[in-house]
Amino acid sequence: MSELGRQLKEARLQKGMSLDDVQEVTKIRKKYLEAIESGDYKVLPGSFYVRAFIKTYAEAVGMSPDELLEEHGNVPAPPEDTAMETVIQKRSRRPETERNAKWLPTVLMWTFPILIIVVIYIYASSLNKPDPDQIDQTNLTNEQQDPTTAQTSPPASGGGVVAPTSSAGTEATTEPTAEPTPVPTPTPSLKSITVTPDGKSGKTTKFKVSAPAGSEVKVEISATGVSWLEVYKGENSKGEKLSFGNTAAGDRMSFVLGSEGIYIKSGYSPATEITVNGQVITDEKTSSRLLLNLDDGTGSETTQNEGTTDTTGQTNESGQ
Repeated sequence: MSELGRQLKEARLQKGMSLDDVQEVTKIRKKYLEAIESGDYKVLPGSFYVRAFIKTYAEAVGMSPDELLEEHGNVPAPPEDTAMETVIQKRSRRPETERNAKWLPTVLMWTFPILIIVVIYIYASSLNKPDPDQIDQTNLTNEQQDPTTAQTSPPASGGGVVAPTSSAGTEATTEPTAEPTPVPTPTPSLKSITVTPDGKSGKTTKFKVSAPAGSEVKVEISATGVSWLEVYKGENSKGEKLSFGNTAAGDRMSFVLGSEGIYIKSGYSPATEITVNGQVITDEKTSSRLLLNLDDGTGSETTQNEGTTDTTGQTNESGQ
């Protein structure tokens, strides 16, 4: 046994460590430790390993490796080779690698669910995001299918029609026509058509419309909001139905007043404006029932003729 080996062994025994304990601490095989204590350096793989193993052994048993090697100069000097240093570094890093390997399955176990959740969230967000092109097509479809903008109501019996909206009017004016523009026929002055209250019949307020013979009397209804509206030809709701249902803001309807008269029921009068040739009529109630009767002057002539006949009859009787 060499003097260096003896010092290392005594230090080991003073620490109460066996060769197995030193092997566990230094990661140096037990046979190499025994060779160092016995001074048999040929067992070791090379001169570099001799000095490296001695330093590691000395540090493990609490001795100063530099002082120990300086005291025993007969230890083979290591060649200029860094292979052993690389081996020792790899061995020192092995516990850290092993610890990382223990955590790797746990990290992977949580990484995959998180990635799946992120992918699902991104996919759901893309589904909820509206497509601008799709929105434009939807609005265009709604405008084309809106009955108040794309269609006009057919003429109702008795001359009642629903006035076209602005979109329909604009579309009509853009279409070229080859026909000449008809010359408008002169209409009677609004002053020649008068509307006067004519009493009440129950909840119905009656109006008498006086107009020259042969003139056209228009009854127009403009809606500024929602209201239940009924329009009938005649003196009550038993007559021919001209309009029936809820109105919306911007709705306009036009009817021609005939000898039968027109009966109008408005569920909410402030939302419906009723005019006769531009003259507004109202009973100043929240819910209105109006009856419009046409007086074209024939009734007064008939009354006068009947009176003349009666007078003549009386004269004849007196003569007799």
